[in-house]
Amino acid sequence: MPGTRAGAESLSILDRKLLFVTGKGGVGKSTIAASIALLNSQRGKRTLVCEVDAKGQLADIFESQPIAYKSSEISPDLWAMSMDTEEALREYLKLILRLPLVLRLGPLAKTFEFVANAAPGVKEILVMGKLCWEVREANWDLVVVDATATGHIVGHLAAPQAINDLVKVGLVRQQTNWMLDIITNPAQTGLVVVTTPEEMPVNETIELVESLGTQTEIALAAVIVNRVLPELFGRGEEEVFGELSSPQGIAALEQACGGDPRNIVEGAKLAVTLRRSGAAHLKRLRESIDPAVEMMYLPYLFTRSYGMRSVRGIAEAIDAELGDGPLQ
Repeated sequence: MPGTRAGAESLSILDRKLLFVTGKGGVGKSTIAASIALLNSQRGKRTLVCEVDAKGQLADIFESQPIAYKSSEISPDLWAMSMDTEEALREYLKLILRLPLVLRLGPLAKTFEFVANAAPGVKEILVMGKLCWEVREANWDLVVVDATATGHIVGHLAAPQAINDLVKVGLVRQQTNWMLDIITNPAQTGLVVVTTPEEMPVNETIELVESLGTQTEIALAAVIVNRVLPELFGRGEEEVFGELSSPQGIAALEQACGGDPRNIVEGAKLAVTLRRSGAAHLKRLRESIDPAVEMMYLPYLFTRSYGMRSVRGIAEAIDAELGDGPLQ
């Protein structure tokens, strides 16, 4: 399908080394990223999950202490970090340019802020550089990135190529070359797009996939549909709801239940409507995505819990969708 670059179709999302997770705000992107990372660690693989926007959501999700730039182990085989561009610059200067940095960056930091704000792609290249460095050094079996939302992810992923096109010689060019080798290799790097069975998230997902294929060389690893409602009622039961909605049906139910049954009937009808509407959006999504791209469907968790309980439940659902290896 035009506009889609799947690549390495036979690979599971957990077979890669670097996985970016994105999605429209509110679809559960951060929770899915955390769940993928937890699942991989439960398989006995050293896993790093990185929060790019530094909002502290991963700490809340994992019910852990605040997560910093320096990675910390939050559960067996699972480490977490929060991206900090100044710290990334400090590390870059120390590791690549061999500059001793015993103090804060001072004037250099101010210069960096000026350049970063004036030149699009500078901050993004530091973020991408740090993530690619972790992959290059083989510190982890998998790096999972809780990336920016769909409206910004293409700019982040395209930053190394943009800098590479702009700078033709020198150290910067050399750095972007090895980064591009990693992120454009579909056997190493992939993008996971999270969506829900609703009109706007599905629209944004389709638009993102088209942009991904035309503006980057990043492989689409999977589309994960979150909060899919179960099919609670069959066609015959739906016809019964119609009959029960009549005055005679309501009266009969009221007599049988000893109370007003209207909310129960309307709730059942709403569940059917939402399920049917979601199915239509999912059909359009599936038809718009390359059939070679894996699409996973995660159930709606009817719970108010937020944290490790939810993450474990979603990790189990992803494991069931993958079906390619037992948990430890």
